[in-house]
Amino acid sequence: MTQSPGQGNALDNLLTESRTFPPSDEFAAQANAQPALYEEAKADREAFWAKQAERLHWETKWDQVLDWSGAPFAKWFVGGKLNVAYNCVDRHVESGHGEQVAIHWEGEPGDSRAITYAELQREVSKAANALTSLGIGAEDRVAIYMPMVPEAIFAMLACARVGALHNVVFGGFSAEALRTRIQDSEARLVITTDGQYRRGNPAPLKPAVDEAVAGAPSVEKVIVVKRTDTEVAWTDKDVWWHELVDSQSDQHTPEAFDSEHPLFILYTSGTTGKPKGILHTSGGYLTQASYTHNYVFDLKPDTDVYWCTADIGWVTGHSYIVYGPLSNRVTQVVYEGTPNTPNEGRHWDIVEKYGVSIYYTAPTLIRTFMKWGADIPAKHDLSSLRVLGSVGEPINPEAWIWYRENIGGGKAPIVDTWWQTETGAIMISPLPGVVSTKPGSAQRPLPGIGAKVVNDEGVEVPHGGGGYLVLDEPWPSMLRGIWGDEERYRDTYWSRFKDQGFYFAGDGAKYDNDGDIWLLGRVDDVMNVSGHRISTTEVESALVSHPTVAEAAVVGASDETTGQGIVAFVILRGGAGADAGGAEAIKALRDHVAKEIGPIAKPRQIMVVPELPKTRSGKIMRRLLRDVAENRTVGDVTTLADSSVMDLISAGLQSGKSED
Repeated sequence: MTQSPGQGNALDNLLTESRTFPPSDEFAAQANAQPALYEEAKADREAFWAKQAERLHWETKWDQVLDWSGAPFAKWFVGGKLNVAYNCVDRHVESGHGEQVAIHWEGEPGDSRAITYAELQREVSKAANALTSLGIGAEDRVAIYMPMVPEAIFAMLACARVGALHNVVFGGFSAEALRTRIQDSEARLVITTDGQYRRGNPAPLKPAVDEAVAGAPSVEKVIVVKRTDTEVAWTDKDVWWHELVDSQSDQHTPEAFDSEHPLFILYTSGTTGKPKGILHTSGGYLTQASYTHNYVFDLKPDTDVYWCTADIGWVTGHSYIVYGPLSNRVTQVVYEGTPNTPNEGRHWDIVEKYGVSIYYTAPTLIRTFMKWGADIPAKHDLSSLRVLGSVGEPINPEAWIWYRENIGGGKAPIVDTWWQTETGAIMISPLPGVVSTKPGSAQRPLPGIGAKVVNDEGVEVPHGGGGYLVLDEPWPSMLRGIWGDEERYRDTYWSRFKDQGFYFAGDGAKYDNDGDIWLLGRVDDVMNVSGHRISTTEVESALVSHPTVAEAAVVGASDETTGQGIVAFVILRGGAGADAGGAEAIKALRDHVAKEIGPIAKPRQIMVVPELPKTRSGKIMRRLLRDVAENRTVGDVTTLADSSVMDLISAGLQSGKSED
């Protein structure tokens, strides 16, 4: 139902969704989370978080749960001491689970390794001893620039073990992006590989490191893992991993560090401006990563096989491949490569091979699977899957339904999770077994988390209203600032609702009539059409609900009459038919949007495209599409996964024009 612009909502609430999927009685009965969890957290929030912290091993127990006196800088579990790597590795070996597989690693070319907790302990200990031999210790910074190989995880845990901060840089980033992150963090050491496999072929990686290090005088050594066995240039700073690490003792005694000891810096790449080095610390971060992984994914460590498809270069890889899962004694799959190598069924081959039961991926990949066609997963036995997850951006309802039906067998609960690099761990998500899930909605804050939707004045909007998503209580895994820039931290996250003390990171959201939360994307992407503030997410969801559309991106383009007109770029589903991009089909799509969410949201123009401009993390770069829609020179495309996409889109612009 459309809200009138005068009702004080920061965003119009257009799209409604009435489908709900309650958990089966069988699933609810065995679920880790039970309804009482919400009441327990509400009754005494600090006592609740103290109980979650007790999931971990503390060398010294804390004497204060939360110190918020220095807001917006929090201190959690004040006075407590622990070692993050010990919590993820050693304690499981000591409790008799050394022979349990921690990581089923699958290389893109088809090579594989099964790494037990005992082996993980030995490898991490050797890597920690190697760091110590190079003089790396507490609070030193180490840059990690690697593909998804086991040594990347060993390196992260080794840093945590000796108290060094890791700064993981996604292996798809350029030498310049790597250099700026090394320079900003003043890293003393870089860990990398000779190369990486991408789409079946070895690709160089070390040359980018050589270029970056040449402009980064803080770097003293570069450790190189041999992965592709390609010839690389060698400098006096370089040392092979197998020569340095493999010769070390596999015994190492971890040191306990303060709960607020810094664990890692992770740079948000952004599309403009200087990257922000998000700082996370140890005790609070690990508590929330462990708690959320246990309850949101309903993990049963003795029977489940878990797979998060993210890269360790992103926060999802930190929290839901390394720290959360390993702290919970997971058995997990880690895959090196792309989802269509050697064919488009690779993920489902892996699910079958290892009996994956929990699968966590991004909406952009789900929509890619839709584009490839349901016949591909249908050829595989996916009956082992019992929980599905979504992360990275709002998932549109039709992709959610496709995911449930074609991957989850029509029965697996889907946990649609909202969180950010800055929040460190999941903040909003349905709890499987407790909540009746809704296609496209992250639904409600997790127990212990405070979040709400407010208007421009910071007042909570009523059910059915749209506005800004804010966090109104400190949380354990919250960022502890931007590395080296306290003022930017305050300005970026705390200035918009300074008087109320709310954290705001730029996402629009709405409540439905039940009070469940729906994420509407970045407020920067809101369109203003005839006085209505319309979210791109809602129009994209309406388009994807049409049976011919796999993916859509929507932007607002200048319009003399309405202020902004809606321009849509759509990718068709596999098997959509030759006429799906014709004039009649385009008109049908425009009418479909009008029917789904009202005439105000009818696109002025729809263009069928083969691909959308995305960053290497899968985020759609709408600013480039706005350039196309407004006939401007297309801006900087260096952060795109494939810069040629913009040429294809620009070339076809006029052919897709359709106006009343």
